Amino acid sequence: MYPPAAIRIGLLFDFPQRDGGADFEASLRRGIDEVAAGGRLDRDLEFLRVEATGLPIGTEHALVGGFRDLEAAGCLAVIGPSISDNGIVIAPLADAAGLSCINYTGGERTRGHYGFHYQVGSLEEEPVVLAQRLASRGLRRPAVVFDRSPVGRRYAECFEAATGVVGLELAGTASVSPVADDAKPVVRRLRSQEPDAVVYLGLGVSSHPVAVALADLGWDIPVVANSALLFGYLRPDWRDGWAGWEYVDVVADDNERRQQLLADSPAAAGPMGCAALDMGRLLAEAIVRSDHLTRDGIRDGFERVKRLPATCGYEGTTLTLGYQDHGALHGDYLVLRTWTGGRSEQVA
Repeated sequence: MYPPAAIRIGLLFDFPQRDGGADFEASLRRGIDEVAAGGRLDRDLEFLRVEATGLPIGTEHALVGGFRDLEAAGCLAVIGPSISDNGIVIAPLADAAGLSCINYTGGERTRGHYGFHYQVGSLEEEPVVLAQRLASRGLRRPAVVFDRSPVGRRYAECFEAATGVVGLELAGTASVSPVADDAKPVVRRLRSQEPDAVVYLGLGVSSHPVAVALADLGWDIPVVANSALLFGYLRPDWRDGWAGWEYVDVVADDNERRQQLLADSPAAAGPMGCAALDMGRLLAEAIVRSDHLTRDGIRDGFERVKRLPATCGYEGTTLTLGYQDHGALHGDYLVLRTWTGGRSEQVA
């Protein structure tokens, strides 16, 4: 008897991968193996990796070309992209191709009929968390610096909407290039507005020059930031500049699944490792729930995944997908943390 053919899955990397995506794939396979261990997955999965650097440092052309390559290769599903700018580009392409994609961006606008979303942050919800945190600290007049990009603008729009709910007054706003290397003029201008806190909102590259500008100007002020500071896991040399900043993360110290992962494989227990493990589980569960191993069958399988305990978020966060509900994480999945002494620590 012939062995069953492997199911081909695409990995679309829209940001340069130092290891070619090997660690990410290993975490995906860890999640898939959890499902396979129960005997419900009757064939192997084959991953095709494509590195197609998209916005803001690459191009839409490269991103679209990478997606087209995976589509032509016969993939039944694609995992990626990771940046909201690129998720917005891929969403209509996935719908047109009838090819399910799980992106792991922060933007809910990346979802579609075939577009599923594992929320590594949230452009829409993080600003609410940050506004509530400022209010709880008695900081009522923040100034905002945001990226000139779809990501930064959406964050800023949602933060402004949240200020009225909790009684904050914006002292001022300013934008920077998402690939800026000097933010001093912008920071100096915000300082003249005499805010009692600074809010950074963006993809993350520009957060480093903002931190450098604050230090060079000797401006000691409370700072909160969106999940851009997840860059600290990749850039240890940036962490000290963010000392004392509070930011939104997706890993929590009380999550039992993450604690087990820390014990088994500490290097894989960061935000991307936890997210990839969960996406591997979602993918495998979609396959075993599928009535038909086709692109449409896999899409239907995703919508049948309900209430799996998540590795990201506080304990009690679950993974659920459904009809017109393509955001995977439900519950308290946004976690306040701070960089202290080169380490990320959960805010009490």
